[in-house]
Amino acid sequence: MKRTLQRRRKDHEEPYAISRRGWRYHHVGIPTTAPHPDDRHLRHLGIFVRSFDTSPFGIECTRHSSECQVHELVRSVPHVAFEVDDLEKAVKGFKMLSGMSPSSEGVRVAMIVHDDAPIELLEFSKDGKGHRTRQ
Repeated sequence: MKRTLQRRRKDHEEPYAISRRGWRYHHVGIPTTAPHPDDRHLRHLGIFVRSFDTSPFGIECTRHSSECQVHELVRSVPHVAFEVDDLEKAVKGFKMLSGMSPSSEGVRVAMIVHDDAPIELLEFSKDGKGHRTRQ
């Protein structure tokens, strides 16, 4: 995204991604190297994940296997993830670290970078009534 001179955000204001773009906080991903008994192996991605479904704060710990094809920045720097309604629209103007791809049934993901920080964007498929669906 091009840097434009914008007014500074006040302490009480939401970030631009939320207030103007309508993105919704989903989770923070923290890379780790230590195995944990609660790790779940997502073989198709080459990563081990824990805490995603149990953290009351939306914290996900990720450990990357040697076969992992995830960009080095994502393997070494924590990322913030936002849910978006339109993935193609959301990625416009940003440098992408990975192409848009399914991460699991009913979820498409793209990784972008801003100020050397990885940002994950998630788009959930919608049912006929506009409700997001995820298995």
